[in-house]
Amino acid sequence: MTSDRSGRPSPAGAAPAGDRTAALRPRSPAARELVVFAGDAVVVHPLPPSGSVSIGRSSENGICINHAAVSRRHAVLHLDPPLRIEDLGGTNPIAVRAARADQARAPVETGKTEDMRQVSGQTIEIAPGDCITLGSALIVVRLAEAAPSAPPAGPGRPSAPPDGGDLVLRDPAMRALYEQAYLAAPGLISVLLLGETGTGKEVLARAIHRRSSPARARGPFLGLNCAALSETLLESELFGHEKGAFTGALQAKPGLFEAADGGTVFLDEVGELPKATQVKLLRVLEERQVLRVGGRAPRSIDVRFLSATHRDLEAEVARGAFREDLYFRLNGVTLTIPPLRERALDIAPLVQLFAAKASRSFERPRVPAVSAEALSLLECHAWPGNIRELRNVIERAVMLCAGDTLLPEHLPAKMRAGGAPLAPARGASAAAGGPPEPAAPRGAEASAPPLRQGEPSEKQRIIEALEKCVGNQTYAAELLGISRRTLVSRIKEYGLPRPRKPREKP
Repeated sequence: MTSDRSGRPSPAGAAPAGDRTAALRPRSPAARELVVFAGDAVVVHPLPPSGSVSIGRSSENGICINHAAVSRRHAVLHLDPPLRIEDLGGTNPIAVRAARADQARAPVETGKTEDMRQVSGQTIEIAPGDCITLGSALIVVRLAEAAPSAPPAGPGRPSAPPDGGDLVLRDPAMRALYEQAYLAAPGLISVLLLGETGTGKEVLARAIHRRSSPARARGPFLGLNCAALSETLLESELFGHEKGAFTGALQAKPGLFEAADGGTVFLDEVGELPKATQVKLLRVLEERQVLRVGGRAPRSIDVRFLSATHRDLEAEVARGAFREDLYFRLNGVTLTIPPLRERALDIAPLVQLFAAKASRSFERPRVPAVSAEALSLLECHAWPGNIRELRNVIERAVMLCAGDTLLPEHLPAKMRAGGAPLAPARGASAAAGGPPEPAAPRGAEASAPPLRQGEPSEKQRIIEALEKCVGNQTYAAELLGISRRTLVSRIKEYGLPRPRKPREKP
């Protein structure tokens, strides 16, 4: 007899679960990363190729998750084959659900709707794409994405088709925007991209680079987030430095402008440039020469400049925070990308694109479909974080989805807030020993929308919430949009087993 990854015996001669999915895994070692979903935040941590990484709330861990549901030292991720997760006995035990339906699964307890295996003080084998809960925080190991390539532009290019497989242009305003970008692309004129955070300014910048002159399109595309570095480091990154120019400059280093010679430089968040750096950048734009930090002789460069910001640069110029002459140098052509809430036609294809990407990185054999109810919620959302927020939501939904269809319950609770909330049971507050909750207005019960076919019942929604939060009633109540007192009363009313209290640490 052999045993599968859940610890359950397998028939003699049967291939282990890991072997059954070997065809889905890359034959050569691939870079991996850990994605953390904690509340609305999504953080990606690159993983080393081997060894172990500790996970917890303390900053002493290899991966720090600053979330109340995570213990100071919660788990250890063992990266040497086979991939394993070790629970360190924190207050909230780890729970693991296999992402692929073809894998063997551990027996589930009566009343549970999803196969979440609790791992308390144990080490269990996992695979990329498996949903792992640490309290109410979710983590998943996935394959790291390769850096986007910039293929050379060829002759006879059509006027405005999608550039590559990652570009979605269904909305007429976006198609018109890319038409303008492609008209400006072949020249050397600087382009300023405006738009809210997450609207896809770098995607448009790369499309412009691909449509540049053939020689420039074959050159490098190098980008820098101007808001991510201090003034000293930013200057060194942009202009380079000579050996001994400052403490730690042990050898000469070319800057971004020199490294991009013959290609394109993309300055993201250019509105965050310090005043001193703005002066030096203006000189580069005017003279096409760069002077390294600590250098004496300028070096000539052949670079196309693209820049982007979410700030109103005209207002910044008016209040003296941004140089007017630099602004006019950067905005030879200005393109404003509309926010996602104004591009409803793009949401459905973007959802399909991100679901396919997430399925590949999580090594799922099939891309889940999207239910009409879930798509309707996605199209009605305001998307303050734009495409970046949509991508995070879909990645989280694919991780939570154990079946073949993304449903509303796989989306964040704030997106389902427009639906009918859980109504408190009559007398529930008194039964829980607390003050009575305010009664619902007369007729509210009759006006509540009925459950649609396929929508989970109230009891099932409570069971799913408790499973996703690994029995933590406080987080489950928050997920359902009700008070903890109401949740406790509902658990009693439906005769559900009370979640066991966490074991006291010795």
